[in-house]
Amino acid sequence: MPGEGEGDGTMSFFENARRPEGLGGKLMVNVMNVGHRSLAAWGMEMLPLPPAGAVLDCGCGGGANIRALLERCPGSTVRGVDLSPVSVEKARRVNAGAIGSGRCEILQAGADRLPFADGSFALVTAFETVYFWPELEDCFREIARVLVPGGYFFICNECGGDSPQGAAWAKAVEGMKVYPTAQLRETLSAAGFRTEGEKTNRKGWVALLAQKEG
Repeated sequence: MPGEGEGDGTMSFFENARRPEGLGGKLMVNVMNVGHRSLAAWGMEMLPLPPAGAVLDCGCGGGANIRALLERCPGSTVRGVDLSPVSVEKARRVNAGAIGSGRCEILQAGADRLPFADGSFALVTAFETVYFWPELEDCFREIARVLVPGGYFFICNECGGDSPQGAAWAKAVEGMKVYPTAQLRETLSAAGFRTEGEKTNRKGWVALLAQKEG
């Protein structure tokens, strides 16, 4: 189980799941790059991969999913954003070759204020990150803004809102909210998306594929 922070106010190791900082954050992004590999591969099976056009990984963590998206979308550029400077630094190292060739860019930013023009992307992905987004509907509307009409938004979560595992993590990590799948669908609809696909498994993993209307 996640441990408690030290008496001097230092966050517990698992608090770094929200926004990695310092040495613990560097360890966390390494753990996430390896530990979320199976989840990401499971989720990516349902992705409509564009033959061309830009892709954004929002809340990119240590950059492992950006690397996978670059491989799966050879005709696309892939960008990433994350609020954590530690995550951005790691993601840039992991994808240094693609950055050098001009296929990749990774910036420090949050889902509620993306530094991109309207209609910049054909696909936006969010792996293990919507738990921490402020004002979820506003963030989803921001995702819709940067998507082309008919573009796709993909959410992949290890913790479903109705699972005991999700409840335990939400209690352990300050600021983490694990959403029931029905609530995610409703919020997507309110933000201008139509849910096109959904899957779960016995582990409680959840994947949702939504398309921007219009």
